[in-house]
Amino acid sequence: MDPTTELPRKTRELHNHHMDSTIWNDFTFRDDDVFIATYAKSGTTWTQQIVGQIMHGPDPTLPVSDLSPWVDLRVPPRHIKLPELEAQTARRFLKTHLPVDALRFSAKAKYIFVGRDGRDVIWSMYNHHANANARWYEILNDTPGLVGPKIDPPNPDICSYFREWLDRDGFPFWAFWENVRSWWEIRHLPNVMMLHFAELKRDMGGKMREIADFLEVSVPADHWPEIENLCSFEWMKTNADHVTPLGGIIFEGGGATFINKGINGRWQDVLPAADSATYEARARAELGEECAAWLGQR
Repeated sequence: MDPTTELPRKTRELHNHHMDSTIWNDFTFRDDDVFIATYAKSGTTWTQQIVGQIMHGPDPTLPVSDLSPWVDLRVPPRHIKLPELEAQTARRFLKTHLPVDALRFSAKAKYIFVGRDGRDVIWSMYNHHANANARWYEILNDTPGLVGPKIDPPNPDICSYFREWLDRDGFPFWAFWENVRSWWEIRHLPNVMMLHFAELKRDMGGKMREIADFLEVSVPADHWPEIENLCSFEWMKTNADHVTPLGGIIFEGGGATFINKGINGRWQDVLPAADSATYEARARAELGEECAAWLGQR
């Protein structure tokens, strides 16, 4: 990277029932680190599986959820998580849901940001939230160190849930527009790759090869068929308890609930046209025409 390039700087902390951004203040980078960044429910677990299999596979037993923890999740606490991250000996591929200005940025690490239309995000998020069990709420609400309000069960009407998320910018999770906008603004950096959920759906094999090139990983040609199979929705759904966080124990129905549909557009026959139009206008106002068009692709 050109040494004159101005890199993002961390300018604030972000806390909620899920996050504690202060862990980044004590995080030690390695030059070959890989970070998978998303808002949430944008293809994060899928991308983690892809990156893990590209770098360390093909291996159906690869413990991706253990190897690729969510750095800024506030549990387990930093005195446990940071030593666990330091103890990893293989090339690390880690997860974050923070906007750029709430984390520390490395010039030598690689960053893959995965975007998805906000309407698809919420249809997936609702399944995630509505199927969360008592253990999920206990972990998030009762673990010491909570800053801000607890998270409650969702509104049972998904359209009302969507409207409140849009009106209150990410409620009851965290702000959506600033997350997408912050990564879009640094898309020009050579160590940042912008990836879209819809692109993976259209051409998973091609995008996987682009990811391998970006990560500077040479994958033997005869490994690709097995890697693609291990990253298919069908394989991940069948083996959901192996690839999902905590083996899916925080969701009713286990990991198969977390790996739900893997499709876009489920909102189209449910969300009123006026609400969809409101979302699209808000996307253009918050992100600008170019970024809104990129994010809205299907």
